[in-house]
Amino acid sequence: MERVSRPDLKGVAWRKSSYSNQAGGDCVEVADGIPGVVPVRDSKDPQGPALLFPATSWAVFIARLKTGHRP
Repeated sequence: MERVSRPDLKGVAWRKSSYSNQAGGDCVEVADGIPGVVPVRDSKDPQGPALLFPATSWAVFIARLKTGHRP
């Protein structure tokens, strides 16, 4: 597993998953524009921790979801 350095996430723009429901439950948010990593967090806990995924791994994950593969 490749190691990534911890970027400063203060002030980044988070966006909710298009699969999130309107009631605010079970939402995943991601932040764009951070070189090399994709931060992911639980929208119900915005001050909580964010998981950092290597951008290449995140791209593979999303591509597989779009083709119907499940992790």
